[in-house]
This record gives sequence, structure tokens and C-alpha cells, in this order.
Amino acid sequence: MSSGLRSGQVAEAAGVNVQTLRYYERRGLLAEPERSNGGHRLYGEEAVTALRVIKAAQRLGFTLLEAGRHRHGRSVAGLQERAAAKRAEVDRKIADLATIRTALAAAVEAGCDDLTVCASSACCPIPFTDLAEENRHAGPCC
Repeated sequence: MSSGLRSGQVAEAAGVNVQTLRYYERRGLLAEPERSNGGHRLYGEEAVTALRVIKAAQRLGFTLLEAGRHRHGRSVAGLQERAAAKRAEVDRKIADLATIRTALAAAVEAGCDDLTVCASSACCPIPFTDLAEENRHAGPCC
């Protein structure tokens, strides 16, 4: 290969730094590039595409391992199944976050100011109240 893209050119075109490019290469996410007579790495355009695919997959919530299903410039089938599983995972996280938000809003509304005091109060809206002592004191919340 007498022509090709050098590391810096590939990194810039894909929006990553050169260390990321080399890391992905070491992890086997990119094929080892050819070398120029002077020893410089020379990549084809497919390296830019592969990097963009990996970065896009990461932005969608896939781990580097999951994003790396595009190995050495070759796609791996099964995107529909992986995307559906990732969507279900995101839906679970959204539900968990909604529960957390509701508990926090209730704690703010109740005027909770000290978790230790609040935990021992029967009217504390934070979910750990059922773990508090049986002898909860009556009176104003927190």
C-alpha cells in the first residue's frame, strides 16, 4: 500500500484522538494497518468508517465490547436483537430514574433535611423508612 491515511488523519476524520485509535487497534476492533516504507501506519477509509460506527454505538449506550461487534471492518449481524435488548435496558433505567425522582421530590416536599432523622420518622418518604427502627417517633416529619 503506497498511499493511505496516517494515524492523525484517521483520528481527525473519525473525531477521536490517536491514542483511542491505537487502543482500538490493540483491542482488535481495527485491523492492523499496513506500514509505509518509513514505518508509518497507513489506514484505508474503512478504518474511519469503523471508528465512526464504534463511536456512534457508544453514544447509543453500547459498551466498547458491544460496539466492537463491528470487527476489522466487517459487520456482525444481529443489530435488531442487540438494539432491542439495549432499548429494554434503557427503559429499565428510565423507570428506575423515575422512581428515584419521585422519592427525591417527596423528600423535598416533606422538608427532609437530615437522612438519619428522616429514616427514623414514620412519615419519611424515602424508601429506606421500612428499614428504620420499629419505635418510630410520631410528630412532624423530619
